[in-house]
Amino acid sequence: MPSDVKEFLRQAAMQVGAGGSAGFVEVCIMHPLDLVKTRLQLQARPAAGLPASTTYYNGVFDCIRKMAQSEGVLSLYKGILPPVLVETPKRAVKFLTFEQYKRFFLFGSDKPTPLTFSLAGLGAGVTEAILVNPFEMVKVTLQANKNKMGQVPSTWAVTKQIINESGFGLNGLNRGLTATIGRNGVFNMIYFGFYHSVKGIVPEYKDPVKEFLRKVTIGFVSGTLGSIVNIPFDVAKSRIQGPQPVPGQVKYRTTFGSMAIVAREEGFAALYKGLTPKVMRLGPGGAIMLVVYDYVYAFLDDYFK
Repeated sequence: MPSDVKEFLRQAAMQVGAGGSAGFVEVCIMHPLDLVKTRLQLQARPAAGLPASTTYYNGVFDCIRKMAQSEGVLSLYKGILPPVLVETPKRAVKFLTFEQYKRFFLFGSDKPTPLTFSLAGLGAGVTEAILVNPFEMVKVTLQANKNKMGQVPSTWAVTKQIINESGFGLNGLNRGLTATIGRNGVFNMIYFGFYHSVKGIVPEYKDPVKEFLRKVTIGFVSGTLGSIVNIPFDVAKSRIQGPQPVPGQVKYRTTFGSMAIVAREEGFAALYKGLTPKVMRLGPGGAIMLVVYDYVYAFLDDYFK
């Protein structure tokens, strides 16, 4: 085997291993906040027609409290199986494709520029979204279920129900694909663009503790900025993939159409529902992923030399 091909495969294997490890660790720690974010995004204001019996959440901690009381503490991990199943290949694909897209977007430069990092992040996010959207559809359906844990159908049962009722297409298991592409593309464009650009500017520390904190801080800011910018796509995605207000009638169909409906009926600020738990998850979650990736990649690089 040619040496350049062997080196490419070695690097690809390390990128897959490091990316998969980063994703698995992040989802196991941060999933409850993702669930809270989805619940907040799915609810309309009481005045928008919610029946009196519907539970309304007034923020992150009120949502956690009410879920624990009415559905049980373990309900905070509803819908975790789809992201656990997909998170390792998802992050592996994201980090692997990011590295490959970087080569494509050099535009003649001898080293990556901030534009290179941003466009490579956008490409990686779009690729990731196409892979994970069916899992996202199942996850949101499970997270929207307000029954106690023992009464919630299994991941496989929900998947079969969606396929039997609506098929695999854009009205079924791949519903909300364009919203997922917008959400993941925008997030990763900012996430990777900011992290790698700033990491190259801020000097490294020889002290391992200070160097760890440097990476964590840049990763936290990267995840926070990406979350703030892309959340309207996330709200649209939750509305499209979640239960419709009136059973049997599809209210939220397209990404920008759903954004327009939410802004018109609930106010522009409603496009930022779930921002607090999203930032609480993807700020530190983004830092966890990038730091775990860097350290696992360095470990694998030393191990396979």
